[in-house]
Amino acid sequence: MSYYEHIVLDYDLNDTGSGSGSGEVGEDLEEPCQVEHVMTTEIQRVFLPVVYTLIFILGITGNSLVVIVLGCQRRSKCSLTDWYRLHLSAADLLFVLALPFWAVEAAMSDWRFGEATCIGVHVIYTVNLYGSVLILAFISLDRYLAVVRATDTNTSGLRQLLAHRLVYVGAWLPAGLLAVPDLIFARTQEGGEGATLCQRFYPAHSAPLWVAVFHLQLVLVGLVIPGLVLLVCYCVIVTRLTRGPLGGQRQKRRAVRTTIALVLCFFVCWLPYGACISVDALLRLEVLPRSCRLEAVLSMWLAVAEPMAFTHCCLNPLLYAFLGAGFKSSARRALTLSRASSLKILPRRRGGASTTTESESSSLHSS
Repeated sequence: MSYYEHIVLDYDLNDTGSGSGSGEVGEDLEEPCQVEHVMTTEIQRVFLPVVYTLIFILGITGNSLVVIVLGCQRRSKCSLTDWYRLHLSAADLLFVLALPFWAVEAAMSDWRFGEATCIGVHVIYTVNLYGSVLILAFISLDRYLAVVRATDTNTSGLRQLLAHRLVYVGAWLPAGLLAVPDLIFARTQEGGEGATLCQRFYPAHSAPLWVAVFHLQLVLVGLVIPGLVLLVCYCVIVTRLTRGPLGGQRQKRRAVRTTIALVLCFFVCWLPYGACISVDALLRLEVLPRSCRLEAVLSMWLAVAEPMAFTHCCLNPLLYAFLGAGFKSSARRALTLSRASSLKILPRRRGGASTTTESESSSLHSS
């Protein structure tokens, strides 16, 4: 059901059986490619379940902690930064919930959860994949307004509008619309050796075109647009922090390091995946010449690049929550709620320091 499966299966189910027009290509690719695909299948049955399980454990732990901590906060103390954290962690939590199904399917090479679950997992995956990366773009816009445009009179109102209104229109609504193809194409179907497949199945005569279009859609909406927003906003923020009179030098250096870490982490996780499915789309559109070696390398590449992209949902809590001093303070308060003695002492002792730290974290740390 992942894009990794499309590369292995669609050529076999749709391309090689589409007619005599591709017979010559299929004849050239059949023997050597099957040897390489056996290796890819072994990786799928061992490597992918282990990686998906690790991502699930780390993602569910980190993002659940963020949701719990922010849920324990009073609504009056929930800042715009906290509001974005909550959106992001909710998207990442729903995203990782699909991974156990994928792990079982990859390990057994068989889908055993029924067609309704197949469609539901596809929809959850798509909505929260796009929702997560688009929310990152909104976070970078908010950081830009908080740091670079902090002195403008209308900045506060614009940030409120982005956080409480436009995030639904600009992130969640597009993510929901992009999941419509899952409702149309995702289903279960009997494959080879009696195994059940769960993935998108397109019309046989145009399957390569459909897959190429959705690959390029993922690259554009899931990588290029949010990546450009992150890159531009955070480059301007770094320039402002290194040149503008914002606090002490130590605080500014820490803010610059955090900002660079955010950008590097996004592109390190997503760029290999985006490049891989872009090449696959060009192969399907016949812009690049197909060859057995290239397709075999592409299958192996995507088997590693796709889980690497998914690890970003584990890193989001670290980058956008735990690096912020304000969140650490909120976490300490949440963890001491069960102690009656701490409930009376902690807010009074840390109230002023927490407010100041959160303000610094919101404007400098991009957390």
